[in-house]
Amino acid sequence: MALTLELLAWAAAVVVAIPLLLLAAETLAAAVRRLRIPPAAADRPRLAVLIPAHNEEDGLSRTLTDVMAQLRPGDRCVVVADNCSDQTAAVARSYGAEVVERSDAVRRGKGYALDAGIRHLSADPPAVLAVIDADCGVGNGALDALAAAAGFGRPVQGINVLYPPPGSGAKARVSAYAFFLKNVIRPLGLSRLGGPCHLFGTGLALPWGLLRHTRLASGNIVEDLQLGVDLTLAGHPPRFLAVPCVTGEFPTGDAAAGTQRRRWEHGHVRTLLRQAPRLVVAGLTRRRPGLVLLGLDLAVPPLSLLGLATLAAAVLAIGAWWLTGAESPIGILLTAIALMAAGQVLAWLRHGRSWIGLFDLVQIPLYVARKFPIYLGLVFRPQQAWVRAARATKATVPADPEPVLR
Repeated sequence: MALTLELLAWAAAVVVAIPLLLLAAETLAAAVRRLRIPPAAADRPRLAVLIPAHNEEDGLSRTLTDVMAQLRPGDRCVVVADNCSDQTAAVARSYGAEVVERSDAVRRGKGYALDAGIRHLSADPPAVLAVIDADCGVGNGALDALAAAAGFGRPVQGINVLYPPPGSGAKARVSAYAFFLKNVIRPLGLSRLGGPCHLFGTGLALPWGLLRHTRLASGNIVEDLQLGVDLTLAGHPPRFLAVPCVTGEFPTGDAAAGTQRRRWEHGHVRTLLRQAPRLVVAGLTRRRPGLVLLGLDLAVPPLSLLGLATLAAAVLAIGAWWLTGAESPIGILLTAIALMAAGQVLAWLRHGRSWIGLFDLVQIPLYVARKFPIYLGLVFRPQQAWVRAARATKATVPADPEPVLR
């Protein structure tokens, strides 16, 4: 019994320490120096902007205003009005965008909308395809930067930031900062370690020729993660572009925010279990460290789940020490936790003080506790289908995330 407990404690300590140490490495690498935004591109390839939209008549105007102002002669903007019951298509046409109207009650989800837009563009394909969500603001010069970077032959992911709604409490601010860590700090650190980047669904671009390596027409609830994995395994790993590209706002209300979190986290965990081992094995067999790094990064579970796993591993380690005197599992965990905490503190000092204050930080245990029903649902009622979260009636976030990155 004691030996079994010690072996379990060792296994749990190692399994939990790996993502903790990777988080530490990413956050420390991101905090080493300030983010330097590259200069604007003077020349770039011909671009098509694809905007999938499902009942987005309220927020689409802002997105199209930003996009149409940045297009050059020969560029195109295509809006896919996907299973819409509102005036999304009419709003898009009023701005001069090309519109594809799609209605399919069975095949629902963003992946199908993207596939419809790509088929529409295939008769006269651009050099580069950019994907922007219909509820986003687009930073000045973002499309030029994305097109120029993707013109070198690799997919690129720009900076994607979500802000809490005005007047939000600590819970929303902590959620927004957690999103900032995931979508900005970690990919920035991973790129400085020599790794590629995941795709986040908006603010991304890829050379048109790479679409042959993708299969978008599916109901995958995290189609962006899967797209990045597919491109990486095909030999075209995305890279992180440190350019403020898109901004958005977290869903309003607890129910809407819960819907979005459930979709993100259930989809993330499912993709983690299926694809992280593929990336690590492919990286080892092909001798490509970048693949291994991306696989390990994908293997980092949502931070709240990682916190719960760390707590469980600590209980096992303490139990093993109490019964057998084994100190190594506790030592492994304490070292990993200390390094991860140091990285998080530096990340907050460098980038996070404009997002959350010290008082908000003490709310993080409550934030983790509120996620527990989501993880119970992952076991008993996993989300399988794409569900749209409710949006704010009017966009209230700044168009450019650059100020929060200084």
